[in-house]
Amino acid sequence: MTDLSAHIRTANMAMHGPSPGVAFRSLVIGLTAFLTVVDLFATQAILPSLTRHYGVTPAAMGFAVNASTFGMAISSLVVGFLSPHIDRRLGILLSLTLLAIPTSLLAVAPNLAVFTALRVAQGLCMASAFALTLAYLGEQCSAMDAGGAFAAYITGNVASNLIGRLISAAVADSFGLSWNFYFFAALNLTGAVLVYFTINRVQPMHAMSTAASPLAALLIHWRNPRLRAAFGIGFCILFAFIGTFTFVNFVLVRPPLSLGMMDLGFVYFVFLPSIVTTLFAGKVAARIGPRPAIWGALGLAALGVLLMLGRHLAEVLTGMVLVGVGTFFAQAATTSFVGQATTENRGVASGTYLACYFLGGLTGTAVLGQVFDLMGWAACAIGVAVALGSAALLTFKLKSVN
Repeated sequence: MTDLSAHIRTANMAMHGPSPGVAFRSLVIGLTAFLTVVDLFATQAILPSLTRHYGVTPAAMGFAVNASTFGMAISSLVVGFLSPHIDRRLGILLSLTLLAIPTSLLAVAPNLAVFTALRVAQGLCMASAFALTLAYLGEQCSAMDAGGAFAAYITGNVASNLIGRLISAAVADSFGLSWNFYFFAALNLTGAVLVYFTINRVQPMHAMSTAASPLAALLIHWRNPRLRAAFGIGFCILFAFIGTFTFVNFVLVRPPLSLGMMDLGFVYFVFLPSIVTTLFAGKVAARIGPRPAIWGALGLAALGVLLMLGRHLAEVLTGMVLVGVGTFFAQAATTSFVGQATTENRGVASGTYLACYFLGGLTGTAVLGQVFDLMGWAACAIGVAVALGSAALLTFKLKSVN
C-alpha cells in the first residue's frame, strides 16, 4: 500500500535502446513496483504459521513481521533529504540487490529478535528503492506519459499486496517457511536485473531543489497546517490498514471460519477490486475535491470494519474488500494532495509523509496487537475504527489546492 502520485513530474522517459511502446513501458514500471514492495505484506499471509514456529503471541509476531515499516519510515525520510544527490539507477540497483540479503536470512532466523531486525533491514532497502524509482519516474516522464506511468506503478504496488500473499501462502504450504523467504530473495534479485536492463543512468535533477536545507524545509512543511494534517492522515491510514490485515489472519484460521494456509492465501483476492478503484483516486479527488474523496473512502473502510465483525465468511470477505478499497483510495488521494500542496522541497515533503505513514503502520501493529491479545478481535476492530475516525477529522483541514 505505497503509492505517491506527487512525484510524477515532467521530463522524458529514458530506457535502453529504442523508445519502447506504451504497453511495454507500463509492464516494466508495474513489474518494478511489484518486485520492489512485494516483501512488505506478503509475510502477513503466513502469520499464523510463523506464530506457531516461534512459539510467540499474535501481537509479538505481528510486530516482528511489520517491523519493516520502521525501516521504511527511516529510509523514506533519509532518501527524501538526500534524493537530489543520489544516482537513481545505481541507488535502485543497490537497494534491490541488498534487499535479497535480509530476505534470504529470514529463512534461518534463530529467534524473534533476529527476525525483527531482518525485517527492519528489509524496510530500509525497500523504501530506498521505492522512493528513488518514484523520483526517477517523476524526472523522466513527460507530462503526457505521467498519468500512464503513475497508473502502471500504483497497479504494481497494489498487485503486490494480492499476489505477494498468494505466493507466500502457496510456497510456504508446499515447501515450508524457509523456502518462502528464499523464493522472495530471488524475486528481489529479479527486480535488480530488470532495473539493470531497463533504466538508463541519469543525473538527479539538482535544479528541482531549493537553497533551503533539508532540516529547514522539514520545519517549513510541519508549520503548514494542511501538510501537517495530511501527514497525520497517512499515519492513521496505515495504522488502520495494518491493524486490519495483520490480525484478521488469526480470525480467519480460528473457528468458526477455520481456513487452511492455502485458503488464507486465496482470501487475499479481496485486493483485486482495489487495483481498479485506486487508479481513479486522483481523478475523483480533482473533480470533487480532496476532502469529499477521502471522507467517502474512509466511510467505505469503516463499513468494511463493521462487516468484518460478522461470523460468516462472506461478511468478513466483503468487509475486507471494502477496507482495502477505502484505505487504498484514501491513501492515493492524500498523497496526491501532498504533491499539490507542496511548492518547494517536494522530496522532503514526500519523505516526511511516507515516514509518518509507515510509523503509523508500526504503531498500529504494536497498539492493536496488544488489544487483540488482551481483548480480542472486536476490540481490535474498534481501534481500527478510531484510527479511521481520526483521519476523517484531520481531513477537515485539507482545503482544496488552487
